Amino acid sequence: MTMRILLTGGTGYIGASVLDRLISGGHQVTAVVRSAEKAELVRARGAEPAIADLSDGDVLRELAAASDGVVHVASPGDETSATVAKVAVTSFLRALRDTDRPFVHTTGVWLHGSGSAITESTAMNAPRLTAWQVPLAQQVRDAQVVRTSVIAPAVVYGHGGGLLNLVAAGPRTAGNAPALTMVGPGDQHWSTVHVDDLAELYVLALEKAPAGSYFLGVGDVNPTVREITEAVSRSVGLAGRVEPEPVVQTLDRLGLLGEALLLDQQASGDTARRVLGWSPQGPSVLDDIARTDF
Repeated sequence: MTMRILLTGGTGYIGASVLDRLISGGHQVTAVVRSAEKAELVRARGAEPAIADLSDGDVLRELAAASDGVVHVASPGDETSATVAKVAVTSFLRALRDTDRPFVHTTGVWLHGSGSAITESTAMNAPRLTAWQVPLAQQVRDAQVVRTSVIAPAVVYGHGGGLLNLVAAGPRTAGNAPALTMVGPGDQHWSTVHVDDLAELYVLALEKAPAGSYFLGVGDVNPTVREITEAVSRSVGLAGRVEPEPVVQTLDRLGLLGEALLLDQQASGDTARRVLGWSPQGPSVLDDIARTDF
């Protein structure tokens, strides 16, 4: 069934892939953007732009009320993120209240902290970078007579985007055979997901998820940071050479993001497979790195 979907973040890394998947699935998309330049980008992808600020609750509420459902992916990614997200989520829930229309919200697998068998029922132990997302996600799931779902993506990769670029841009050691510096010791695991598979999960949640649902957007592979960095090292011409980084130096270099990237996470996306029929098809993160030109 074709729906009129309001999408935030449609020019971002994840959101652009979600936009493409919504369009290819036959949905009509209104994409919230911040400028005329961004408006042209989403129009070229087949969406109707709506120039608005995510902190303008009245406008967001009007746009959501005129839609059949909302997919919220956008985040400023700075110190305003928590405040802006609260305004946006509250506005969307107010517009959709008592309609049973779908609202898909975004958090992240980091909210669960370190763990070797993370699922949707694992307790929250969020790093400081994303701790503000925990109560907001609960507000979404507790919303009444709105078909809400929350997706928590893992580390996203594919098409040359995402945090792998941060790995590739890491410091190099000196000498004739330089090595690529890892984020931390390298023995921590990262849960991963291909961006196209993640986009498919968003659309499945929009179309099929029961109210109050929560899904980890996690592929099948949870490699170590050493494995990831060795693959990136080969891709950038350093022959797989890597060097660990003392935790204190990682935190000094990357701040609160470094704290999140030092988490040791092995998570499962089995709930989305079982409930929604999600079936990730993209290459593994290590295979993807091997074919990426950083």
